[in-house]
Amino acid sequence: MSVQYDFKGSVALVTGGGAGMGRAAALAFGKSGARVVVAERNEADGREVADLIRASGGDALFVHADVANSQSVQAMIARTVDHYGQLDIAFNNAAILPLPAKIHEMDEADWDRIIAVDLTSIFLCLKYELRQMLKQGRGGAIVSTASTNAIDPTPYLASYNAAKSAVIGLGRTAAMEHALDGIRVNTLVPGSVMTPMLATSFQQGPPNMRQHMENYSAMRRIADPDEIAQSVLWLCSDAASYVTGIELVVDGGHLAGTSQIHADAE
Repeated sequence: MSVQYDFKGSVALVTGGGAGMGRAAALAFGKSGARVVVAERNEADGREVADLIRASGGDALFVHADVANSQSVQAMIARTVDHYGQLDIAFNNAAILPLPAKIHEMDEADWDRIIAVDLTSIFLCLKYELRQMLKQGRGGAIVSTASTNAIDPTPYLASYNAAKSAVIGLGRTAAMEHALDGIRVNTLVPGSVMTPMLATSFQQGPPNMRQHMENYSAMRRIADPDEIAQSVLWLCSDAASYVTGIELVVDGGHLAGTSQIHADAE
């Protein structure tokens, strides 16, 4: 069951807005009255989501963006402000998975790629989103996506685990630095979510990978992106006005009983 929030008058930026959790959040923000900027590297996916928001009566803008590139992030923020005049909400969600490998066998170029897309991008987005919100002088809400991998690392995904751990540190730091500016910064920590990225992993991984991932949750299922989107909207809403600097874990009970779940998954 989804809760209907009221974001009328707000401008919400969603990176990685063309698929998975980003797509679900962008559509939910649009349904709740926000003007939505769908930032996405895949132009077809990004334009589709923006079109869907407009078709349902909302207001949306597609912006092509490579969030691992500083100039692209600055252009994304500038395009948002040029078009809508403001930036009130940001969901920094774009991420990719590495090629599975043990640390001693990991390709350094792959490490650099994951850190750029999954960590440096969050820093760049925070940097320029915060600058714009400070300039406006009326606060704002920012949510960045980490992962349960930050707390319960998965073997062979060292770069992803490290990047998502650092996203938590960035979020806490930004929250402390800007609490008195009225800018709330929180971190989403999702468990397994049925996104295109995860579906690709199922295709490339071992035959029992999906069952293994389902068993990671105490609920014994993988989340739907819409379930995650509801948590993002809550963090950005006035209902969470006293919430900043937290990690909101949305994982179906994965971290609550990690040892037992892992034992059952064997």
